[in-house]
Amino acid sequence: MSDERSTRRIRLGMVGGGEGSFIGAAHRIAARLDDQFELVAGALSSTPVRAHASAAALHIAPDRSYADYAEMARAEAQRPDGIDAVAIVTPNHLHVPVARAFAEQGIHIICDKPLATSLAEAEALAQRVRERGLLFLLTHTYSGYPMVRQARELVADGAIGDIRIVQVEYVQDWLGEPIEQQGNKQAAWRNDPLQAGPAGALGDIGTHAYHLAGYVSGLRLSELAAELSTFVPGRALDDHVQVMLRYEGGARGMLWASQVASGSRNGLRLRVYGSTGSLQFDQEKPEELWLTRPGQPSQCLYRGVPAGPGGLAVPHRIPSGHPEGYLEAFAQLYRDFARAWRGEADVALPGLDDGLAGMAFIEAVLRSHREGMGWVRL
Repeated sequence: MSDERSTRRIRLGMVGGGEGSFIGAAHRIAARLDDQFELVAGALSSTPVRAHASAAALHIAPDRSYADYAEMARAEAQRPDGIDAVAIVTPNHLHVPVARAFAEQGIHIICDKPLATSLAEAEALAQRVRERGLLFLLTHTYSGYPMVRQARELVADGAIGDIRIVQVEYVQDWLGEPIEQQGNKQAAWRNDPLQAGPAGALGDIGTHAYHLAGYVSGLRLSELAAELSTFVPGRALDDHVQVMLRYEGGARGMLWASQVASGSRNGLRLRVYGSTGSLQFDQEKPEELWLTRPGQPSQCLYRGVPAGPGGLAVPHRIPSGHPEGYLEAFAQLYRDFARAWRGEADVALPGLDDGLAGMAFIEAVLRSHREGMGWVRL
């Protein structure tokens, strides 16, 4: 690690995520939480007036507020104080062109999922980023929760034996009505194939569920059979997904993702069943992880309380009993990125491999659905 990298904050730029963007604000809070980043540049909207207004509200200097991401990439690369990394907070169809523009300038990348709108373009991007030797963080936020990381360690250390069954669901109700036809911008792009790609709920939240299942279980998916549904009339993309899963080694699973499940706010839940016990995690109760063994009372493990081999407790920020949540999980990814940028060894980031796996999953689900729910090998 160079002395220069060890003594200053990481200079961050952002594309998208301007005024009114939930995820843009989440990125900015996550980046600030550990005081490792400073936001110094942005192309915060495709509308120039809105881009500059958003930049002014965030105290970005006028000469570093850009109306175009390509201009931003070129200009920042030429500055002696140019950005070190860019956060891409845009609709899906822009992930690849924006990432490529900054990769060509040697700028590290933080990008929302999914990586692309097709596996082919994801593979081309991954090849170029690797050729340039750049860091790439794909923001699978839920892998930042301390209790998700605790679950991963417990599984890896054999706490529940050999994995037999993986059940994961991610259910919401915010698209239960055709709000994309009523002026809701966030719903509109997510249900526009030109911006979201060929997958609706599948790409938006199904990929999060798929990543979480693999992250905790450590299993590789070998085959799947899937059905996509669209319940809201006039909607262009799926709003409900059901997938049967076959993993290497013989484990089986189910994935359910829906944005029309009335009464569900943000119900991301994972259950992993092994030969000697099971683990359950509910994202709406992120401080808890349930461990159950046959014939024994269920045990609730809490964040900050040592558990697992050697009494290991995974990293967290504040003492147990002071709740941590979504923003802290998001910030953990930024903290890990900062550690990698500063040259620390063995920092695991969700990145290009995860993005490629997510795109392969999406395309396999789409193919299975087209072929009448047939089994598709990955």
